[in-house]
Amino acid sequence: MSKKQWFEVEENESIDNCLKRMAELGYLPVRRMEEPVFKEIKEGSSVKREPIRQKIRFQGMKSEQ
Repeated sequence: MSKKQWFEVEENESIDNCLKRMAELGYLPVRRMEEPVFKEIKEGSSVKREPIRQKIRFQGMKSEQ
């Protein structure tokens, strides 16, 4: 099993629940990344991007237990 793994906060999950899930699997968070998720809307000949949510991911490192 790898020492590092990415965990994504699911759409109906809190950050705290994601961190608890990581801990249950034996991982400690070492990095957090956020990126916006956009929806594209066509307006005539142009395309407009509208943010709809934020995708949050944590990189976990296997704890030494």
